[in-house]
Amino acid sequence: MSQAQENLIVVLDVGSAQTRVLAADLNEGALRYRGHAALESAGMRKGMISDLNPAARVVKSAAEKAELAARVNIDSCVVGVGGPHVRGINTHGGFDLAGRMREITREDVRTAVERARAVERPPDREILHLLPRQFIVDDQPGIFDPIGMIGARLEVELHIATCSGSALQSTVTCANRAGLEVTEAVLESIAAAEATLSADERELGVCLLDIGAHSSDLIVFFEGAVAHTASVPVGGAHFSNDLAVGLQMPVSQAEELKRHYGHAVVTAVPQTAEIEITNPQPQMLRLRTIAEILEPRARELMYFVKESLRQGGVLDALGAGCVLAGGGSMLPGMLDVTESQLRVPARTGMPVRLSNMPGELAHPSYATAIGLLLYAHRTRVTRAAENNGLRAKLRAIFAASY
Repeated sequence: MSQAQENLIVVLDVGSAQTRVLAADLNEGALRYRGHAALESAGMRKGMISDLNPAARVVKSAAEKAELAARVNIDSCVVGVGGPHVRGINTHGGFDLAGRMREITREDVRTAVERARAVERPPDREILHLLPRQFIVDDQPGIFDPIGMIGARLEVELHIATCSGSALQSTVTCANRAGLEVTEAVLESIAAAEATLSADERELGVCLLDIGAHSSDLIVFFEGAVAHTASVPVGGAHFSNDLAVGLQMPVSQAEELKRHYGHAVVTAVPQTAEIEITNPQPQMLRLRTIAEILEPRARELMYFVKESLRQGGVLDALGAGCVLAGGGSMLPGMLDVTESQLRVPARTGMPVRLSNMPGELAHPSYATAIGLLLYAHRTRVTRAAENNGLRAKLRAIFAASY
């Protein structure tokens, strides 16, 4: 494999509305944008792949377009996983360190995590991430890295992010049919958080809500660790469908109305504001009528979010508020509805800019794709550091034997 291929990172984001392939490479230790493609998704239903063949054709086309833009050969990728099948659970586990005080090793940490992950779950659930919230050494909590510490007992509080095994396999199969090998699967809300949240927000407590087309994924960080993950069954497409039904027009026309004239707060729209539409005859439509249809759906979305936060025990842990990402976050008034329903400050999550990145990608709808790149990069750096550390220890062992 050439050095250019080794430095290449490619991610695949198969959403209900858009399928995106984004390529970047490592340039002097930093990520540099190389190229991307975004096409309308096919074979999707309710946030999941329902027909592999059309979905794979779109992925293949997107990968080919990204190849041309990046001028590289793309044969593998990191995929994002999200949608209504995502679940998260918090667990706890630990063990006595042979009944005596001693130094905690990496193997001890693995054992504690294995004890915590040994919880019953349905056979179709696949573990995506094991995310330690904190370690506890001899009843001392709040420890993030216990390796090298001295103690007699090690415990861990763990967050386990899971997904439907069949849904994950459908995404992998879709990529494989498009000629791409999947090297890693990443929870999309974790990726979006990577691109939009600051370290201070994660420490104070923050909810990231990624509003997709057919569902909205959320993740909560508190004291720097993941405390809650979930998905709620409302997304941007539901807003458009409400308009289509309420105004008796095609969904495509309703989508355009939402994008150009939609608002989630009725009272923020002037009472006299009107536009002319053809439906099918020319007629005048009050902009408040559009908002009167959209606001109840926005409030319903935030009701589901609030209930999920309450059930996860993190409703009162949002010291830094709520961050909205995804295409659905751009509907005017969504921040106001979020603040009024959750009673915390809210902001729009703009993804960090990569070197050479075009301006069109600096948009909340690209938060997941850019976050997948950042996550894959960080994972690669971490693994390289661990491998270098292991090689250094082996060299020291062999040097000592002579």
